[in-house]
Amino acid sequence: MILSIDSSAITASAALCDENRVIKSEFVNAGLTHSETLLPMIKRVMQGYDFASLDAIAITAGPGSFTGVRIGVATAKGLAFKSNIPCISVSTLEAIAYNFIDESCVVCAVMDARRMQFYNALFEIKDGKCKRLCEDRAIAIEDFRQELCAFEKVIIAGDGAELCYNNLGTQNAVLADEEKRFQNAVSVARAAENKEKIPAAALMPVYLRQSQAERELGLKLKK
Repeated sequence: MILSIDSSAITASAALCDENRVIKSEFVNAGLTHSETLLPMIKRVMQGYDFASLDAIAITAGPGSFTGVRIGVATAKGLAFKSNIPCISVSTLEAIAYNFIDESCVVCAVMDARRMQFYNALFEIKDGKCKRLCEDRAIAIEDFRQELCAFEKVIIAGDGAELCYNNLGTQNAVLADEEKRFQNAVSVARAAENKEKIPAAALMPVYLRQSQAERELGLKLKK
């Protein structure tokens, strides 16, 4: 039985899953209010179940919003430490791709990294399996536009999907339907299957690049 959590972007969600069965899940798209909404959501999902009965806690460790990723990872670590539960780190971009696990397609998962850059990865979905085509990266749209031309059809999904789609300018790109566009905790649980379980102490956020404050500090130190 796995508790899966996502708070890596503008949406937040939690799900309790037992193998392929979703026991209960919640999803909210209310902006970055995760410090207020995430724990109550987890408690509602876990209602009637004890945390000690969990086999693992799966969490989107990034990339995504610096604040959202920190809140999610800290929450997962705190819950895991309390009951000595192992954790599973899941890429947010891979969780997005698992929204399409019942289709045959190529998914371009994109999250808005600001200044017309995106956190991005490509995945091929076929026969109920998700194959990663590249590593997670922070990249400008012009740097992966040519890659997408190699595919007959590409589904653009993630919180940066609409911005990416509107500026991509390729004929083979399709904007994902809104109900499948964002990562959710059920897809986090699916992506966590067969991944390594790690101690809570080893769970770390994955940012891909420095925060704006860190970049500004670096510029000041160079002067």
